[in-house]
Amino acid sequence: MASHDVPIGSTQVGLAALNERSREIFRQIVESYLTTGEPVGSRNLSRILPITLSPASVRNVMSDLEQLGLIYAPHTSAGRLPTELGLRFFVDALMEIGDLTENDRRSIEAQIAGAGANKSLESLLTEASQTLSGLTRSAGIVLASKANVRLKHIEFVRLEPERALAVLVAEDGQVENRVLNVPSGLPTSALIEAGNFLNAHLRGKTLAELRAEIETSLTQGQAELDQLTQKIIAAGLASWSGGDTDERQLIVRGHANLLEDLHALEDLERVRLLFDALETKRGVIDLLGRAERAEGVRIFIGSENKLFSLSGSSTIIAPYRDTKGSIVGVIGVIGPTRLNYARVIPMVDYTARLVSRLLAS
Repeated sequence: MASHDVPIGSTQVGLAALNERSREIFRQIVESYLTTGEPVGSRNLSRILPITLSPASVRNVMSDLEQLGLIYAPHTSAGRLPTELGLRFFVDALMEIGDLTENDRRSIEAQIAGAGANKSLESLLTEASQTLSGLTRSAGIVLASKANVRLKHIEFVRLEPERALAVLVAEDGQVENRVLNVPSGLPTSALIEAGNFLNAHLRGKTLAELRAEIETSLTQGQAELDQLTQKIIAAGLASWSGGDTDERQLIVRGHANLLEDLHALEDLERVRLLFDALETKRGVIDLLGRAERAEGVRIFIGSENKLFSLSGSSTIIAPYRDTKGSIVGVIGVIGPTRLNYARVIPMVDYTARLVSRLLAS
């Protein structure tokens, strides 16, 4: 699969600006590729489109789609195929994911439930992987999550206004990506600051250890803050506004007195620093919690997945959970980029949910 260097920002603007005609032509190119694996030309497209367009008009639209990096020509004067970016756009924005058929559902349950009755985790996961492989005609994969994986780097990357990607890099070089929901209005700078803060503290720690350490630090910082504020308020140098609400603020008064009492000035500066530090830690703990809880089917197309970055391959995985509800691994399939995504995605999702259910029973 060819890749094209297209500026992400300009691409997103371009994708949003695609009109209905462009989207329909692009959809036909992708669906033809998913069905046949072959490039499709303007003449054939003009015949199968639900709207009447000449081959010349179709060629103009195809040229625009190529400029956006959504399609490419594998050979000179050939038809067009979708790029990795094009497939990602199709999967995210245009594809309609169907429900599992009753036959598929029964087939998955019959094969996996039998293995689950043995209470052997290995046999359950092996059967689930083989079932997915057979139904999707792809290679089934199971990856057990190491709960005690020790990290050397973490980064948060904004995807959408309320979604971010947590990139976790382990000491052994493994990279795990988790999509998480973030609070509406959270600035990108807060994600960067959280990453910087964590990277200064995380080396050699697991996510759980890191979170426990920050929570302990938060508790200690809150206790110190409470002592200092009581001291400053007792000295008549400040008071709380807003009663007992979370929104209350420390109002400082008598600046002249502060100048005479250097210790009070130092205390007040310490209070300000503590407020800032506690706010950062609360935000970091929130992001860590979201990273630990992140779930759902993940789709990696081609080079998006560093673990299986084979040219022309796609990986579709979903997490499964243990009796405590913790994510302990992922199950899914790896196959050609021309997978039947609309059918495979709900299969992987249902299988992962079924495995979780059997592990919890």
